[in-house]
Amino acid sequence: MKLQTPYLMFLGDAPDQLAAKTAQGVVDWRPEICVGQIKLDNCNADLGLPDLGLAEAAEKGAKTLIVGVANRGGVISEAWERTIVDAIELGYDIASGLHGRLSDSSAIAEAAEQHGRALFDVRHPTETFPVAVGTKRTGKRLLPVGTDCSVGKMYTALAIRNEMKERGFKATFRATGQTGIFIAGEGISVDAVVADFISGSTETITPANDADHWDIVEGQGSLFHASYAGVTLGLIHGSQPDALVLCHEPTRPHMRGLPDFAVPGIRECMEANLAAAKLTNPEARFVGIAINTKHLDEATALKMLEDTAAEFDLPCVDPLRTGVAAIVDNL
Repeated sequence: MKLQTPYLMFLGDAPDQLAAKTAQGVVDWRPEICVGQIKLDNCNADLGLPDLGLAEAAEKGAKTLIVGVANRGGVISEAWERTIVDAIELGYDIASGLHGRLSDSSAIAEAAEQHGRALFDVRHPTETFPVAVGTKRTGKRLLPVGTDCSVGKMYTALAIRNEMKERGFKATFRATGQTGIFIAGEGISVDAVVADFISGSTETITPANDADHWDIVEGQGSLFHASYAGVTLGLIHGSQPDALVLCHEPTRPHMRGLPDFAVPGIRECMEANLAAAKLTNPEARFVGIAINTKHLDEATALKMLEDTAAEFDLPCVDPLRTGVAAIVDNL
């Protein structure tokens, strides 16, 4: 799926900032394509963008209304529906990362058909994908993997892509989740692909390319997460990574959402991911470690990065605190 930019970010009646984390991710990485935000009454989230009405944002060039907020159940409420229908009537395409489909609303579906506008449910791919073949293809690929879910794999990928582009590399971010798709404007939400086709869909979005071109693939899940390891494995096999980056959040008391599962050690996680990667790329190797030090003070964070780099003889960074130049140097 490919989305038209620029965006107007719809926050609905988000109860808090966390409910708008998808929209926040887009603003953090692609502020230049975000014209403004639109809220309903009782919205407690703010992206720091101008508050605009639908007509005002359209005059400023907005082409797609992004439903960048999550609610309980992941469905379109009646209050949201009215704003979305009004947007369609004004010429907007609509894109949503919710579990519920936009077309499940008869009012939204009818308005889109009547006005010839596109509805993008980025969690629900509509394409037909092939079964993966595992054949080596030209070009290079980097994949961040993690000790757990939500440890910074997407932010690491985007930071690396940006650093590479600044240095003149041929590099493309390949989105595999809903926030990544909003940021890139295209991609495949691999966690919504039928299991047999996860690797094939990943091959599709990381095709053969110039020998010196890098696809920076958005990572998903963790091989050590009992809920999502299957998605991670399919993504590893399909992307055939030449380079892996291990992502870790050191303050987790357990795997996210799984209090009975301890977070694995960095070395244990690297060994498992490398073994999986070598099925489709025997030359795969780790080129760095990215630690999310958000919850550590500066001195503790920098000491952890330094000690980890020494232990593994690899660059160790926090993409937001220190940048990723050392990992790109290592490529």
